[in-house]
Amino acid sequence: MADDVSGKIADKILWVAVIGAGPAGYYTAEALTTGRDDVRVDIIDRLPTPFGLIRAGVAPDHQSIKNVAKRYSATNDRENVRFVGNLSLGRDITLKELQTLYDVVVLATGAAKDRELGLDGENLTGIIGSSAFVSWYNSHPDFRNLAPDLKVASVAVIGNGNVAIDVARVLAKTADEMTNSDLAPHAADQIHGSPIRDIYVFGRRGPLEASFTPKEMGELNELENCVALVDEGQLPDASGDDELAGAQKKNMIALRKMAENKPDDKNIRLHLMFYRRPMAILGDERVCGIRLEKTRVEADGTCTGTGETETLPVGLIVPCIGYKSAPIEDVPYNERRGRFENDEGLIADRLYCVGWARRGPTGTIGTNKPDGVAIAKKILEEVQPSGRGGRVGLDKIVEERDLKIVTFADWKKIDEAETSAATDGAPRVKFASVEDMIEAVDNQ
Repeated sequence: MADDVSGKIADKILWVAVIGAGPAGYYTAEALTTGRDDVRVDIIDRLPTPFGLIRAGVAPDHQSIKNVAKRYSATNDRENVRFVGNLSLGRDITLKELQTLYDVVVLATGAAKDRELGLDGENLTGIIGSSAFVSWYNSHPDFRNLAPDLKVASVAVIGNGNVAIDVARVLAKTADEMTNSDLAPHAADQIHGSPIRDIYVFGRRGPLEASFTPKEMGELNELENCVALVDEGQLPDASGDDELAGAQKKNMIALRKMAENKPDDKNIRLHLMFYRRPMAILGDERVCGIRLEKTRVEADGTCTGTGETETLPVGLIVPCIGYKSAPIEDVPYNERRGRFENDEGLIADRLYCVGWARRGPTGTIGTNKPDGVAIAKKILEEVQPSGRGGRVGLDKIVEERDLKIVTFADWKKIDEAETSAATDGAPRVKFASVEDMIEAVDNQ
């Protein structure tokens, strides 16, 4: 595994360790190594699988979005880029050790932790944050045993963004509609056997402030066994539609169509609700309802409560209210913003961050590309090679500690095993445990 760079040539090599094999990490590696023979990048991830939220965050029925992984694979085909999977920062190696081995360490760890609601009753059984819930139905090893109780009649999904729509849509779709997806089999069994009949999706602002994208909104009007509903009284006066543009205009077209739908058109009802904010979670040991306050958006854009409340009887609540990065020992962290403290990506000498770890959970997958390019440019301008050992030193530690790392060639074996297991048009059946992934590597 050792790199063949040695002698005086090694002194001119800039060694970079990128922690996190998601979009931000790959775009940074791509930008660092494009046209550069003097840079070597090791992309390190605690899981044996690359691509981060492309694999574990994108909805299983949105396969076209996952095609961007082909670009990341092309980056890994470069001789000066290496994937090092199944190597966990903190468990297997420390940040300080990596900083002695590499000229630069870049934290591209994303934002995988759910934000808290901060409400009474938040710790009741039946409340599952969207990061955990989405990871569960996407076969993430950390959440394969989550086992949410879906034997409920109604679900509340908190949030007016695409994650909320994804959760609602996955819960509402039939088994036939999910045939061409990579929905985790353990999740499919529970979802498609669930008695759920009402799904409430709500946010505290109005339809014009919601961050749904038109594609996701349009899909809600095309579900086989679920009717999307919205109270026409929560929509703005139609006379202003001509002044709208872009996503707002397209979303309003979809919403006005929903306002014409009837509750008994299909077996499952998906209620899009606006001007509602959660006040309290109800229940003793487990969730039985949620109390909401009606809101209004003032002329200056602020959202205020009206004092009028209502209660929804629900057995499951999935908050989709944002994420935060997991803190790392000895790295300054901004708790309020859920990201690492940094100055345009610089945390400390030779320590950088990129993507959601830098700016917080904002933007799309594509937003990470210019971010990665900017951080790569900053690194190349600010850091000079120092003769550190880079991957040679890392490989020595791996050998001394008898660690089982996964290379990109190994990942391709996992990929082949997953795709070979697929049936009925599914793209793959993903492994949901690290042990099964390692076994797939060893058996090929």
